[in-house]
Amino acid sequence: MPRRRSPSPSSSTAPRNRTPQPVRVRRRTFGDFVKAFLAFVALAVLLVGVPVALAMTAGWPFPETFEPMEWLKQDISVSTFLSILTFVVWLAWAQFTACVLVEMKAALSGVGVPGRVPGAGPSQLLARQLVAALLLVGATAASFTPSLAQLGQTYDDNQRPTVAAAQQTPGLFAQQQEQAAGTAAAVAEQASHTEATPAAKKQGDTKFYRIQPPEGRHHDSLWEIAERHLGDGRRYKEIFELNKDRVQPDGSRLSEASLIRPGWIMEMPGDARGGDLVEMPDDAPEVSPEVRQQISDYARTGDGAHEQGGAQAQGSGDEGSGGGTAHVDLPQQRPAPGTGHADLQRPAPDQVATPAQDSSSFGLPEALLTAPLLAAGLLGALGHRRRQALWQSAFAGIGGRRGMEPPTPTGDALDVQDALLVGADPEGVRLLDRSLRGLAASLAAESRPLPTVYAAWMSNGDLHLQLAQPSGKPPSPWQLGQDQTFWMLARADAETYEDVDTAAPYPGLVSLGTMDDSRLLLNLESVPGIVSLSGREEDRAAVFASVAAELATNGWSDRMTITLVGFGEDLTALAPSRLRHLDGIEALIETMEAETRQRRGALGAAGHDSVLTGRTGPAQHTRWAPHLVLLAAEPSPEDAMTLAELAADASRLGIGYLVGTGSGDLPGAAWEMEITGEGRLLAPLLGLELDAQLLPAAERRAVVELFTDADPEHGPDGPGTTPPFLVDISEQGRPAVYARLVGPYEIIGLETPDGERSALLHEALALLLLHREGVHPRVLSSALWPRGVTDDVREALLDRLRDWLGTDPDGTPRLRTDDAGRLTLAKSVVSDLDVLRSLYHEATQGRGVDSRAVRGRLLTDALVLVRGPLLADRPEGRYRWLTHEIVDAQLPLLVADTGLALAEFHMEKNRAEKAIEALNAALRTAPSDERLWNELLRATHALDDPERLTALASDLMTRSGARGLPPRTEALLDELLPTWRDAVAAAG
Repeated sequence: MPRRRSPSPSSSTAPRNRTPQPVRVRRRTFGDFVKAFLAFVALAVLLVGVPVALAMTAGWPFPETFEPMEWLKQDISVSTFLSILTFVVWLAWAQFTACVLVEMKAALSGVGVPGRVPGAGPSQLLARQLVAALLLVGATAASFTPSLAQLGQTYDDNQRPTVAAAQQTPGLFAQQQEQAAGTAAAVAEQASHTEATPAAKKQGDTKFYRIQPPEGRHHDSLWEIAERHLGDGRRYKEIFELNKDRVQPDGSRLSEASLIRPGWIMEMPGDARGGDLVEMPDDAPEVSPEVRQQISDYARTGDGAHEQGGAQAQGSGDEGSGGGTAHVDLPQQRPAPGTGHADLQRPAPDQVATPAQDSSSFGLPEALLTAPLLAAGLLGALGHRRRQALWQSAFAGIGGRRGMEPPTPTGDALDVQDALLVGADPEGVRLLDRSLRGLAASLAAESRPLPTVYAAWMSNGDLHLQLAQPSGKPPSPWQLGQDQTFWMLARADAETYEDVDTAAPYPGLVSLGTMDDSRLLLNLESVPGIVSLSGREEDRAAVFASVAAELATNGWSDRMTITLVGFGEDLTALAPSRLRHLDGIEALIETMEAETRQRRGALGAAGHDSVLTGRTGPAQHTRWAPHLVLLAAEPSPEDAMTLAELAADASRLGIGYLVGTGSGDLPGAAWEMEITGEGRLLAPLLGLELDAQLLPAAERRAVVELFTDADPEHGPDGPGTTPPFLVDISEQGRPAVYARLVGPYEIIGLETPDGERSALLHEALALLLLHREGVHPRVLSSALWPRGVTDDVREALLDRLRDWLGTDPDGTPRLRTDDAGRLTLAKSVVSDLDVLRSLYHEATQGRGVDSRAVRGRLLTDALVLVRGPLLADRPEGRYRWLTHEIVDAQLPLLVADTGLALAEFHMEKNRAEKAIEALNAALRTAPSDERLWNELLRATHALDDPERLTALASDLMTRSGARGLPPRTEALLDELLPTWRDAVAAAG
């Protein structure tokens, strides 16, 4: 169901009086008790009297025998008709009883919206009003129903979705015309509500609410407050806007709608009603003097704060308003229940504070902080690029090889990397990918084609697919959404999906922005023609860069081709296998004419009607990769018409076009969008008004810098090999705090913290030890709390971490903050990984270069430090940030290099057994390093023991599994032991 945009109080032209008014606390009246008694009598008659009367007069509805064939042979008499009528009355009673139970459960729990009993509109409404009247004298009635005055409304009116009004266009969302009548009714209802609002907000009607302390596991939330006192939980945003950033009695401020604390004061909209509301705190006898003073002080803080906010809201309301008769549906919003407890609640990823709300943002790019899917794709691709660079450089030599240490980003590149770490939502990407592939596999199992999907909405963890036309019932666990053109998958159901070997069904999905807390992904591949984008050139460039970067790095696609024209030549560094750049429109037209002909012929030869048919079922192996064209330069009218002709059949062929235009009028465009200077993406004919997802020029350059610096071929001499942090490995350099990370996690020099926060402190220290260059506070908090956390909780953790680490003898704290605001550790806090890197560096590039004895001792000491993989005993569910790190790839390579260097040291003196011992020690941490295998074969061959060499070959065959031995290892065995295959087969 679509989400209603509640009119913001700040957008009203009616003045608001913020002078404290007399208290009017509503008490239970005699009439309330009369209503409750009458409701009790009515329920007793309906629930007990009706079945008793039926049982005594007409008997039970079930026959004594079950003989359907005999029943069909009987004549229809008056008694038969009366029996059928009696059975219908029994069914109506059972349905009403179910409604009463559902409404009673919701009323007593006080959480959420009552479930809807199928086909029980009027019955459930009657049950709701009777139960509400019965509980009106109790504490839970206010949270159950806003007022008994709604008795005259129909149940369908209460459940009717409202929609965003916009102009109609054919092509997108065919159900628009069918729902026009519902739109008119919703707009009329909203208009009547808006007209009534100024009257409700007359002078002297300002109300306040005090956040209540928790009761058991239940905590107050803005949603429930709005549900109790405004009649609609979705109006929680109005309360949030009235109170945002105002100083509360405890000195803190409201910055997130989901994070409220007991004792805070909330100013309420003028039409709020129900108990616990205060109107004139100065004359409130039932409210303590302290609370009256708090409310009076709080009321005075709103005058200046909301004049500006009201003007902004009024402006935004004017901008978003407009005539129109049609609409586009948004998926149903299902807010997560709030707890209101700052230490326990974790806001959803989209609710994490933005830099504007966070005093410690330190200039992190907001464009990437608010783009979780784009950030996750870039972060994953960057990690892959860095790992690839490490492995490519691993064969460049043993000592002092290139790429030993990737360069540490600085400046804008470092800020962008931090923003990627904070903003990324890899779990969301994983669930989206598995959900789409799981849907494709389920449809293929049922021999059903993939439906054409125009868009996907991600809302509060749920995934909604908006289809071009109804396509029947979706496969389980998918469900129909608000109508036949929506397929919905709840997050809990998505988490049950596992990886399946099927093609990505909708690789052309790309994020455009957010609307009412829902993220829109448009399927460029399915658009029946060209999508045009108008606006200023720099604004269009930011949209094009975001689209290109996400398409190139997203995790829900397989192979694809993305052609960039008129921009983005530097972006090809993100994914050279996907992105290609063409110089001009002429080259593009020539290329696309040839590809369009080729795809039409291939589809005809395969017997498919579209590429979607080729992605599932028996033809899945063809994969049918999409080709998406992003043309930033405005084409001439002639070129535009040529492209429109090519795009007329593009959606069937798996080709999509996004074309920029400065004038806003592109010949042949099927869908038209506009990007404003304020970052709003408008598509009036589609009913879309989004907060656009952008990648501005500065952030784009910094992202490209991260990828080019990760390239092992970048620069004249490649990346440096010096570790970012070297420790004093002499006896005088003994650290004050020593953490063992290579193997089981141990800390020497500190007492183990007490309580449940010990694991959190250990994890924070490990992150800081692996990033000696410094860690942004928001990166630290996002690593420890991936779903978000409030500033005060983060600062409390940092205070505890500082106290735990203590100070150096000179009084300097061991946890410091540098000039850029990043957290760094003192040199007296060292890990075994720091020592391992320093020992290897000193052995291969320091004193060990000129002294063989020193080199051997340093390499031996380094290998002794290796006790297993990194953080070998880390608990399940923690240290998930390591998936973004390359240290898991660096450590095995470093250990392998150390083992190879020590083996070479021993082989120089023909000490093969010592070399084998060093290589085996390195293999415990780097078991799949082919270089160790090959050196182990050479050292074993030097023993002149064919049986031992054969046993080693057999062991390596077992380790390699079904893949078989690597080509280099197999060739080396052919040289060292030509008969190894027969010997291994005989050994069996």
